[in-house]
Amino acid sequence: MLSGRRLDLADPSPFDIEVEDIAHGLARVARWNGQTKGDHAFSVAQHSLLVLAIFEQLYPKARREDRLFALLHDGAEYVVGDLISPFKALVGTSYKALEARLLSAIMMSVGLGGDLASYPQSKIKRADRIAAYFEATELAGFSPEEAGRFFGSPEIACPLDLEPRPATDIKTAFLERYQALTPAQTGAPRR
Repeated sequence: MLSGRRLDLADPSPFDIEVEDIAHGLARVARWNGQTKGDHAFSVAQHSLLVLAIFEQLYPKARREDRLFALLHDGAEYVVGDLISPFKALVGTSYKALEARLLSAIMMSVGLGGDLASYPQSKIKRADRIAAYFEATELAGFSPEEAGRFFGSPEIACPLDLEPRPATDIKTAFLERYQALTPAQTGAPRR
């Protein structure tokens, strides 16, 4: 990683994960395999900010930890990239297990528990599907009907501007939201 950390994909350690590396990588990984409108790729980091905004709109009383999980829900993609869902299904359960190990290590690295079952994954998945609907219709050329078949109908208005932005801008926005969700750590070795 750019931080100088070495991450063992087979056995990821939370001590080898830096939020700056996550933000940097996710800001450069394109959603929709880059097949979106705009001068820049719509990145996984920008998608993560959208999912968080939708999650907060749907669940305004959500715990800080759950909001942080919503921001980091695709965090493993800073290492493995963003595979489209049909390809993930073809790769199978070993990929999902790798992704879960990485996400667990990420959650521990930010000072939260690594037990992914302790987070409201169905609620975050709901926000994720709503985000995918808006991305599909605003950026990827889907009609509302087609996007509705794949992702369901959104129950809310899109809370953010979906104009794809430069990676450096998105990395900064991602880190700002992360900092806002992370209490100041006194005496902590990192973060």
